[in-house]
Amino acid sequence: MSGTLYVIGTPIGNLDDITIRQLETLKNVDFICAEDTRVTLKLLTRFEIKKQLISYHEHSTRTVSDSIISRLLNGENGGVVTDAGMPCISDPGEKLVRLCYENEIDVKVVPGPSAAVSALAISGLNTSRFTFEGFLSVTKKQRFDHLEVLKNETRTMIFYEAPHKLIYTLQDMLEYFGDRKISLCRELTKVYEEVIRLTLSEAIEYYKEKNPKGEYVLVIEGKEDNSEDKNITLEEALERVKALVENGVKTSDACKTVAKESTFKKGELYSAYCNTEQ
Repeated sequence: MSGTLYVIGTPIGNLDDITIRQLETLKNVDFICAEDTRVTLKLLTRFEIKKQLISYHEHSTRTVSDSIISRLLNGENGGVVTDAGMPCISDPGEKLVRLCYENEIDVKVVPGPSAAVSALAISGLNTSRFTFEGFLSVTKKQRFDHLEVLKNETRTMIFYEAPHKLIYTLQDMLEYFGDRKISLCRELTKVYEEVIRLTLSEAIEYYKEKNPKGEYVLVIEGKEDNSEDKNITLEEALERVKALVENGVKTSDACKTVAKESTFKKGELYSAYCNTEQ
C-alpha cells in the first residue's frame, strides 16, 4: 500500500503562526520535500523537529521526482513545504502533486496562510471576485502579452513581485491598466509589515523616492464598467495621455492606451498631443 503526500502550509513570516496540525504532520512524515532546505531547517529547528529534508525546487531533475514517488509508492509518507505559506501555489510542489495523482498516490492538505489571500484581505479593494496572477515574466513579450490579456479584467488582480523589478512592473501596469488603485503589501506578519494604498501613478512616484525592500504582493482593482468614459472629450483624453507620459510612458504607448479607453484613434491622439506640446 502506498503512502501519502501531505501538502503542508507554513507561516509566511511569523513562526508563531504555525498550527498544531502542521507541527504534528511535520513530526510524523518520513521525509520532507522543501524548496530551500536551509529555510525549512530553521523552522524545524525552532520547534525541535528532526526530519530528513529533500531539496525539491523548479530545477530539480526527473530523477529526484522519481525517487520521491518511489518512496511514496513503497509506503512512506512525505510532506512538501515551500519557503513560506502554502506550497504548490505558483510553486514547484505543483508538479509533485500532479505526479502523485498520475501514480494514484493519496494527497492530503494541511492548510496554512497564503500571502496572496492575506494581502487581498487587507487591501481595501473588492474581495468578492479575484484572480491570482503570480509573477510576471521577465521576458518582455510574455510579460506584455500577459498584461494585454488582463487589461479588461474586472476582478481584483493579485501579483507577486521582487523589489528590484517593482518600479518597472508598476510602469508597465500603468501603461496597460491605466491609473487604478493598488495596494502594495510587504513583510506581511513580520515586524516591519507594511501596506501602502495608492494609485499606480502615485506608487511610481513614491518608489522613485523610496527604495523598495522585501518581496511584494500587489493587489490591483479590476477594470470598472467604463461605458461612460468612452464619451470623454478630446481635451480629457489628452489629459490622460499627458498623465501617462509624465509617469514615464512613451507618447505612442500612452496614446494607444487612451485610444482603447475612448472613441479616439491612436494616431488622432498622437497628432493632437504633439500639437499641444509644441
